Amino acid sequence: MTSTRTAHRRGESTVAVTSAGVLHPAATTVAALDDVLRAGEPVLRATPVPGGDLLVPAAHLDGFDLRAWAQDHCEDPLARCRLRRVASRATLPVRTACCVALAACTAARLTDADARDTSVVIAGNNLALNHQYRTVAAHVADPSGVRAGHLLDCFDTDALGAVGEVTGCHGEGWPVGGSSAAGALALIHAARLVASGQVPRALVVAPVNDLSPVETNAFVKAGAMAWITADEDATGACRPFDESHGGFAAAHIAAAVVIEPEHRARRRGVRPLGRILGSGTGTDGRRGTRPDAPGQIRAMRTALSDGGLAPSDIDYVNAHGTGSAVGDDTEAAALSAVFEDPGATPAPGPWINSTKALIGHGLGAAGLVETVATLLQLTGGYCHANPRLAKPVRADLRFVTDTVTGAPLRAALSNSFAFSGINASLALGRTAEEDSP
Repeated sequence: MTSTRTAHRRGESTVAVTSAGVLHPAATTVAALDDVLRAGEPVLRATPVPGGDLLVPAAHLDGFDLRAWAQDHCEDPLARCRLRRVASRATLPVRTACCVALAACTAARLTDADARDTSVVIAGNNLALNHQYRTVAAHVADPSGVRAGHLLDCFDTDALGAVGEVTGCHGEGWPVGGSSAAGALALIHAARLVASGQVPRALVVAPVNDLSPVETNAFVKAGAMAWITADEDATGACRPFDESHGGFAAAHIAAAVVIEPEHRARRRGVRPLGRILGSGTGTDGRRGTRPDAPGQIRAMRTALSDGGLAPSDIDYVNAHGTGSAVGDDTEAAALSAVFEDPGATPAPGPWINSTKALIGHGLGAAGLVETVATLLQLTGGYCHANPRLAKPVRADLRFVTDTVTGAPLRAALSNSFAFSGINASLALGRTAEEDSP
């Protein structure tokens, strides 16, 4: 089990999340994401899967227009021109990666010199599966129609090059996979680079994961993804930690954050969104889709230890909580073991919710957008609702249910777990001013 070794660092050594950019069908800015969380209502809709009669609850960026995004969210005409030139013909994952990366760098107020020294870490793997699906179908129909540009589109490293060109970030470059834990793993890797002094700052980017009908059908058949009938309400289909849970709702989500020592951000007049206090990662050492509570327990306990935190210091947990029966039950058991307090009555421990209940599961982007969601709740002093959580799978955990809960929050855990036994947990905290009495 490994960690960032950034535990409770103060002053110039504190690794801070300086800024963020997000992209979701219901939230194209960080402020809009905060509004969605505070509203506490799912932003999902019934989505047909091509090639059959299957309907799934989802949040998809159908017809995403990069030029329109640039016009609405990028004030610098040179940056708009560069974004269009570099990414307008790229795959959806690369286009969304460039947009959120540009938003995060702009919010961080990076100079050209700052950007040149900034490393880029891309989260996720097999990003453009839907594009590959369509390309293969077109090639079968007409092999002569293949484009030379497919050599870029078929590799996830295209996001790394495109983000670097759009933002001017020319430091180290790392693609970090890890399925549904990729966003958290990429952030942890970047935090290690920054905490060790190997790089001055890092831009962590999680592009949209664009599934094809093949993966979508496989997820449904495995019982991991929810499906609905034509007369069912899509907004109620994803119910993490409820006894009636039926799977996750897929979402097109992209996110990006700039992280660096806190003093660097403040010298530029930027107030960071929060701090990375510690982390824990590990694997179960086996193949398969089934989660493992002991591995999840180790990841959370390592994150606490790395941050110099006791379980009682955690006020809130942003759970992985996909809404799948096996996944929810396993994570609930792990949370109970980490936060159990035999002497506490009623239910002990931190508030627990799952952002996936509202915005869907961003797969490789989930861990990064949920880090942003966790920091928004820490600084805002609230825990967003999980409106379809009526019958919790465990009575000994303090789940947020159908009401937004106001609470003084100082530290939180954000969990990300993935197939093949990948476990990751981040300990996050507020900034210095917010920690002051």
